[in-house]
Amino acid sequence: MIDDMLRTPEAIRDAERWTAHNYHPLPVVISSAEGSWLTDVDGRRYLDCLAGYSALNFGHRHPTLIAAAHAQLDRLTLTSRAFVHDQFADFCRELAELCRKDLVLPMNTGAEAVETGIKVARKWGYQVKGVAPGQANIVVAEGNFHGRTTTIVSFSTDEDARADFGPYTPGFTVVPYGDLDALAAAIDENTVAVLIEPIQGEQGVVVPPEGYLPGVRRVCTEQNVLFIADEIQSGLGRTGDTFACDHEGVTPDMYLLGKALGGGIVPVSAVAANADVLGVLRPGQHGSTFGGNPLACAVATEVVRLLATGEFQRRSTELGARLHAGLRSLVGRGLVAVRGRGLWAGLDIDPALMSGREACERLAERGVLAKDTHGATIRLAPPLVITEEEIDHAVAQLAAVLAG
Repeated sequence: MIDDMLRTPEAIRDAERWTAHNYHPLPVVISSAEGSWLTDVDGRRYLDCLAGYSALNFGHRHPTLIAAAHAQLDRLTLTSRAFVHDQFADFCRELAELCRKDLVLPMNTGAEAVETGIKVARKWGYQVKGVAPGQANIVVAEGNFHGRTTTIVSFSTDEDARADFGPYTPGFTVVPYGDLDALAAAIDENTVAVLIEPIQGEQGVVVPPEGYLPGVRRVCTEQNVLFIADEIQSGLGRTGDTFACDHEGVTPDMYLLGKALGGGIVPVSAVAANADVLGVLRPGQHGSTFGGNPLACAVATEVVRLLATGEFQRRSTELGARLHAGLRSLVGRGLVAVRGRGLWAGLDIDPALMSGREACERLAERGVLAKDTHGATIRLAPPLVITEEEIDHAVAQLAAVLAG
């Protein structure tokens, strides 16, 4: 089926021959991209409905971001944090203002931002809250996906991500996602933070019950616990607001950001919090050679400026409504359920029809690229530059796949 579509299977075989098999990609070999569209090595075009797991919120090769990268490449790319470069202050200030926080700590990958958040929360717990040495605990949610480092997979409930990577890092308590009572009951005198995704992306774009996030904020405030929001996938315009937390008027103590912050050009992540939290760090206690490098800062500053206009948040809201209306029309016609917010959707396919993987293969045959997760679920996260016509095209191709 899918093999009939490929005219260059040797590229797939070469990739499998020379790389560890930690991914199972669709057999498509991409060579160029622009906006919402990808082109393979044979010239066939595909509508991108994954956007690099939200790393490409502004589309492929956004001209403003590409121009910033080109200009910086001609000047300076790396100094390390041993010195200050001329792009650093603007990036940190403008991102802090976007987040309504005092301070920013730049890193590279989303997992690094999560690890940074964990370290800062523990240090805050010992130095500010007065938790006994070595006893800090962080409450997390079932179905979470915060990255793949050893510490992070220690509190994953996904056996594919966790199994056979022990011994595991202690200091985490797992509670059901969306259950405020369970979360409150898990907090004790040694709890330093609650770490959650405002919307669980990898789990299938799971939106928590209304009132859950304000409840988390209230409980954390009452118990003197940090509320850490992992907005690495859900943030930066994806859901129709700058942050997914904004939909319920919630401001966490700490934002974890990544993916779209690098504009799909360079890996950029950051932790944003006030000085009473991030201020616990001192020189030598945390760092990164590449974190906050000039090239990353030049691109990410333009990302922040694009978000500051509000244009992409509006596009996500308006076009997301069109996407979800189209998808809901397929419930009962091959889809069991549709979830999400803005230009982000999780679709549960009737497992009697096909798996999520098979659906994605059939979509690829029709020129639409998406990603499956957890059996019969598909995630859609197109770039925010997608058009109404392109959304309608994606929905039509999905309808044709479901109709067989």
